[in-house]
Amino acid sequence: MAIVIQDEKNCHNKLKIMNNEMKNKVEEANSVATERILKSIPILVDVKPAIEVLPNMKRNLILHAGPPIEWKRMCGPMKGAIVATIIFEGLAYDWDEAVKLIEHNDIVFSPNNEHDAVGPMAGIISPSMPVLVVKNEKYGNTCYGRIVEQKVQYGVFNKLAINSELKFWSETLAPALRKALRKTKGINLNSIMARSLHMGDELHNRSVAGTHLFANAILPYLIEVLDKGELVKIMKYFSNNEIFFLCTSMAACKAMMKAAEDIECSTIVTVMARNGVDFGIKVSGLGDRWFVGQAHMIDGTYLPGYKREDANPDMGDSAIIETAGIGGFVLANSPAIMSLIGGSARDLIKHTNDMREITVTLNERFSIPILDFQGIPTGIDIRKVMKTGILPVIDSAIAHKKAGVGMIGAGLVNPPLEVFMQALHTFNQKYKV
Repeated sequence: MAIVIQDEKNCHNKLKIMNNEMKNKVEEANSVATERILKSIPILVDVKPAIEVLPNMKRNLILHAGPPIEWKRMCGPMKGAIVATIIFEGLAYDWDEAVKLIEHNDIVFSPNNEHDAVGPMAGIISPSMPVLVVKNEKYGNTCYGRIVEQKVQYGVFNKLAINSELKFWSETLAPALRKALRKTKGINLNSIMARSLHMGDELHNRSVAGTHLFANAILPYLIEVLDKGELVKIMKYFSNNEIFFLCTSMAACKAMMKAAEDIECSTIVTVMARNGVDFGIKVSGLGDRWFVGQAHMIDGTYLPGYKREDANPDMGDSAIIETAGIGGFVLANSPAIMSLIGGSARDLIKHTNDMREITVTLNERFSIPILDFQGIPTGIDIRKVMKTGILPVIDSAIAHKKAGVGMIGAGLVNPPLEVFMQALHTFNQKYKV
């Protein structure tokens, strides 16, 4: 009997030593991952058609937000955005023609994140659509962002939406920005993001300051390369589209998080993305695998005439903002956001403090004035999520569940707990914890 007890003690001690060794490896790996996030320098360097720059982009390929999903399972607003984009590409004239192409397998779908790209809401990127090109100057990786607009990305597919949004972007705004960027050494997005946080943005649902700061940064070069008529069009666009900077901050955050991918033993989340049906995450130490659960409904406020029953579940790649520690993680910084999403100032501060419980460090490059200029919570750790039960908070817009309607509100949402449970279980299996 004594021998059995002694063997059990020895076994327990060995397991304890092994677990302590593994814990140290995880902490070291997470330190490397977060250091790469903190030291990243995202620079906007160009605007080019997706087919020219996105990895593995093809002429019959259309990219979408969130984890992989087939046409039959897609939600209404994503289908609407895809149809609008197919019409924009000149492949079909209306809904019926576009659907026939899809059902005949003439169109292939893939997630943006599989191509180092991100897109807001439905997030649809097609071959000829220009994308923002953001290079991580520190680590050399390059990522791409789709334009933010207020119609097609929410599933509106009429010709007015296509002409006013997608064609204006591809024929007017993108060429102008590209000409201006050629006169620069690139625009440092860290600088604009840090300053906009100090001006009340949280850089997801509110990017008013970021848009104006970006417009100010690019304006001297626009003046240099555009004639008066073109310049007036561009500046009117910036003055009327305060959400524009979201697409640049999304691409910047993607470039930051891309640098933290594929670090052995790291439990840091590198992707959070939703397609209106599913919510998916990726984890640094688990490679390119998606962990997927059901996308949740958003708790928020609705535009007049709409209610929760009209809403589609959570959608978009824009949760890359929260993955990098901004957006819902810095709600304390943006009291004006309450007019859009509801809640109280005390609620916003609590959200930010909660996010510190599930992250591994603070990013002092981006600070929160109301919290004594402390850095933003950075590095979502799947272990801490499961230990505390606290889920990341995401600040998001709400699309109508039917194609063709558009945005109907905004609010807050959480990922499903199961995706973190899946990821931690897989991590424990892979690393024999």
